[in-house]
Amino acid sequence: MGDRLLVLVRHGQSEWNLKNLFTGWKDPDLTEQGIREATEAARKLKAQGLVFDIAFTSVLLRAQHTLDLMLDELGQTGLPVRKDLALNERDYGDLSGLNKDDARRRWGEEQVHIWRRSYDVAPPGGESLKDTLARALPYYVQEILPCVLRGERTLVSAHGNSLRALIMVLEKLSPEGILKRELATGVPVVYHLNADSTVASKLDLA
Repeated sequence: MGDRLLVLVRHGQSEWNLKNLFTGWKDPDLTEQGIREATEAARKLKAQGLVFDIAFTSVLLRAQHTLDLMLDELGQTGLPVRKDLALNERDYGDLSGLNKDDARRRWGEEQVHIWRRSYDVAPPGGESLKDTLARALPYYVQEILPCVLRGERTLVSAHGNSLRALIMVLEKLSPEGILKRELATGVPVVYHLNADSTVASKLDLA
């Protein structure tokens, strides 16, 4: 059990999180707070005595920067890192770059709420959570999970919605259950897996 380690971390606060903008596949960097969150996440992992063999991240700057800061703090800057757009944030389409309050004024409170909180309704030109799961889950099953099951201690730095796809499988959540699952920026979630890929233990390092 000790070696089948999987740690998921949502990137630290981004410039657009701070401005209350829909971000999606747009590529802002971390804020000063986000930088602190990434470093603090690594310190929490270090305090648990955790080290890693491989890391995965998206092709977006905020997730990569978070990972770089964490590996630097952990003293593991030479770790193999795999980057893939399968781990990108949900694509918000026409909402990307808009202030969330402006979007509510344009399309109405109820419609924006549906786009943000429904499982399978996508905003114009974008992805639903179901669409995001459809690209993130196969990548998890084919690329990430085999590393964990081989005993490679695995760190994933990604995004709220792509990580929720992984959590949906790990925690056996329904579409309704995953909608209620919030992930704070820069907070590591530590899983140890059984040999059959089910969760043996979970620790939230908030």
